[in-house]
Amino acid sequence: MSSSGSTRTEVEDLDLYATSRERRFRLFASIECEGQLFMTPYDFILAVTTDEPKIAKTWKSLSKQELNQMLSETPPVWKGSSKLFRNLKEKGVISYTEYLFLLCILTKPHAGFRIAFNMFDTDGNEMVDKKEFLVLQEIFRKKNEKRETKGDEEKRAMLRLQLYGYHSPTNSVLKTDAEELVSRSYWDTLRRNTSQALFSDLAERADDITNLVTDTTLLVHFFGKKGKAELNFEDFYRFMDNLQTEVLEIEFLSYSNGMNTISEEDFAHILLRYTNVENTSVFLENVRYSIPEEKGITFDEFRSFFQFLNNLEDFAIALNMYNFASRSIGQDEFKRAVYVATGLKLSPHLVNTVFKIFDVDKDDQLSYKEFIGIMKDRLHRGFRGYKTVQKYPTFKSCLKKELHSR
Repeated sequence: MSSSGSTRTEVEDLDLYATSRERRFRLFASIECEGQLFMTPYDFILAVTTDEPKIAKTWKSLSKQELNQMLSETPPVWKGSSKLFRNLKEKGVISYTEYLFLLCILTKPHAGFRIAFNMFDTDGNEMVDKKEFLVLQEIFRKKNEKRETKGDEEKRAMLRLQLYGYHSPTNSVLKTDAEELVSRSYWDTLRRNTSQALFSDLAERADDITNLVTDTTLLVHFFGKKGKAELNFEDFYRFMDNLQTEVLEIEFLSYSNGMNTISEEDFAHILLRYTNVENTSVFLENVRYSIPEEKGITFDEFRSFFQFLNNLEDFAIALNMYNFASRSIGQDEFKRAVYVATGLKLSPHLVNTVFKIFDVDKDDQLSYKEFIGIMKDRLHRGFRGYKTVQKYPTFKSCLKKELHSR
């Protein structure tokens, strides 16, 4: 690849061998170092809040020295905030396995943060070091390789170099019985693989993995410039909570136009944006008809609803226990089930707005199956196809203004 940067068109045929997640990462990545592609923090924000890049960018080639110089500005984890990615903008890099990890964080309940931390903490000392963090990333990589389709070996090798920075070994890293566990989703890999045996082979290779991996913004943020610092649960929890908040703030601010609230119709737009609902106009007309006078949705209400969505599985279980799974539910039953499942008390206005969005037959009842189905789609943001927002062509310019006003 040339030092001036490589265009995506030169290697766009590699998309034929890539999964949808890999294609999206390659689409938004803007930095290349020694053949490996990276997203900047700004690229990551765009990837999870917009449909596609503004322009077909080139991959800017950096030397290892230039990359290390860029990473020298990374703040330590105790200086983290819900503006970390916005403050760093182009001054940082995120690898493909970290992209998968960050996507996992965006859709997980706070209760799951402890489980994730314990999965990284393989020696059980209540601290996560750099080697332990990279071992879990290696599991993500192995899972992805199992899904590779057969094809041109040279092209697939080039793709692996772009995504992981090194050629994968031909022999399996994990034991056979462990590979069965790795076939689950990325989060399930963290949530269910509690056996120390899973990590034994990888732990033995931890030094090799550490030497092969290029330092990134997350590695420096978590473990310091020398990689010797350790991450405690409080800092890990705060990082995950801040990331969820930051992405939600960006979405909220891009619609609020400097106000403290967004309209109920804007809330419906955001809610339906990453779903497979074809005709969103029906839901938007519901809001206009049922809530003619705007009261607005505050950021606290907005954030609490998306925290609830991250607990959707527990909510579904709660409704099943109430025996509402086969019928519609009212607002009081909905609020109670949310509180029982998540501990969150949604405001009456927020619950009423949600009901008005989805209450197609105007009976003030929510169809459990339809609501759960649509919201499960919403949880897959960043993993599936993106719907274009037709009514708001200024979304990207608002986002850009918000990011560059820092």
